[in-house]
Amino acid sequence: MNTLIDLFPAIAFFVAWKFYGVYVATAVLIVTMFALVAWYWFREHRIHKMHLFTALVAAVLGGITLYVHDARFIKFKPTVIYAVFALVLAGSQFIGDTVLMKRLGHKTIELPDPIWRRINIAWALFFAFSAVLNYVIAFHFSEAVWVNFKVYGFTVLMLIFMLGHLPFIKRYLPE
Repeated sequence: MNTLIDLFPAIAFFVAWKFYGVYVATAVLIVTMFALVAWYWFREHRIHKMHLFTALVAAVLGGITLYVHDARFIKFKPTVIYAVFALVLAGSQFIGDTVLMKRLGHKTIELPDPIWRRINIAWALFFAFSAVLNYVIAFHFSEAVWVNFKVYGFTVLMLIFMLGHLPFIKRYLPE
């Protein structure tokens, strides 16, 4: 259920873009991102830092998009988000005793520290690749290609990337 709720801003952006264009979709994205933050606050009585960060980036770049009426700024949002995720994950390799991916996933699966470190680096590289890929698609292809790839392409890429972890962690999964 949380996955569907987390995808709501992207789905709302896509639907609004399809019917009303990028500027209405940008406003919808900003509102739905903050609605997502509020949803988790009311439901769990805590703010998810990742959602809040994403909402703030959407508000800043989306606000600039709406103010100057230039879609290039909102197109840059995924690049910023993915690049920051990559930097934070890579930084956690060197700062603190536990890598970020272990802190995020330790409740669902127990893995040895060297495996967590490899997974952490893999995700950092994946997000760095995604940041570059978004930039290339956003600024070298049409808006329609970018929106469709943002909604469908990155979702499929992430699913394939997660499934690619299975051979390395399957022996640690519960029966």
